Amino acid sequence: MELEAVTFLQWIVVCLSALCIGMSKTGIQGLMLLIVPYMALAFGAKQSTGIILPMLCMADVVAVVYYKRIADWKVVMRLLPTAILGFFLALGADTLVPSQQFRLLMAWTLALGLVVMGWSEIFGKENKWMHKWWYSAIFGLLGGFTTMIGNAAGPVMSVYLLSIRKKKMEYIGINAWFFLIVNLLKVPLQIFAWHNITLSTFTLNLVMIPMIALGAFVGIKIVKLLPEKAFRRFIQVITIISVAMMFV
Repeated sequence: MELEAVTFLQWIVVCLSALCIGMSKTGIQGLMLLIVPYMALAFGAKQSTGIILPMLCMADVVAVVYYKRIADWKVVMRLLPTAILGFFLALGADTLVPSQQFRLLMAWTLALGLVVMGWSEIFGKENKWMHKWWYSAIFGLLGGFTTMIGNAAGPVMSVYLLSIRKKKMEYIGINAWFFLIVNLLKVPLQIFAWHNITLSTFTLNLVMIPMIALGAFVGIKIVKLLPEKAFRRFIQVITIISVAMMFV
């Protein structure tokens, strides 16, 4: 895909995507799932993931640099092993199972997570599963699978981190480090297994750096303005909308 071949409509979609990616990585998590369908329509499902991934890595670097001291590494390390397993399940399942079936499976799993999160919020009770090894393992696996299939692990992490009651800055710090690691690990797989990251697509990514930076700046400003409770409610609403879209 040469830059000269990119249509006006595709430029609009990729620019908005870069802006949303920057915002999502600096705190406004959930915007990613809103742009994935439009990128798939504009560039094709698999091709779009190869365009999105390097932009995610660029935004991840910005987020990690800004929030580098804010992360619960115990949580990150509990998620990573099964997230990596999720990569390879996604590679194996890509040609075997209809994507709509996986989409519905992910939607129902996340819906269950939302119920757990809602129960804790309404009744003020601690999620009794949050300290179990298998609870993190399930979300790590689902996160690795969804991020490999369609860069759509944002709602997975939102449900998980909200359900274990992480505060605003911890939430952002864990997201920043987790996604930087998993997205960098995905790059070789998408270059050599799916062949959807090329010199041409990477050139397009480089052109989008100003839009990513602008989005990151806007995201940081919004997070600073939102109090803890308002931030949590905002993420909950965005996550519910994102999960609902997966049933469509």
